[in-house]
Amino acid sequence: MVKKVDHVGLSVSNLERSIEFYRDLLGLEVERVLEPAPERDLGRINGMPGSRARIAHLRKGEAMLELFEYLQPCGRGLPKDHKQADIGFIHAGFASSDVREDYRRLKEKGVEFLGEPVEFRPTVWVVYFKGPDGEVGELREV
Repeated sequence: MVKKVDHVGLSVSNLERSIEFYRDLLGLEVERVLEPAPERDLGRINGMPGSRARIAHLRKGEAMLELFEYLQPCGRGLPKDHKQADIGFIHAGFASSDVREDYRRLKEKGVEFLGEPVEFRPTVWVVYFKGPDGEVGELREV
């Protein structure tokens, strides 16, 4: 039986850039970086024989963000017209103690947002931002 949501995996174009973003701007802690190795047969897991990737595990509390920079095969970027209504994975959520303050701080650092912080329902503030590869993240304060 499934016990909980454990982590979210994200394919990125540049592992160092994404680590810097999620570590330095959002405060996640780098747990480990795994370089490709023969004993890690990624193709047996992901259905892409011969695939190789650099992998980073970033943690905040119990949750983990797993970053993959595929060296083989090379991945495609998100389409320019990708929107939240598209089918499939649409965003990763991050708990915030103060969404409006995080919005201000991240905006000053050049982070792009899809809108401004909104009180979605009483005492619940939400805002969506873009990560280094255009992936969408949500800051949520309850």
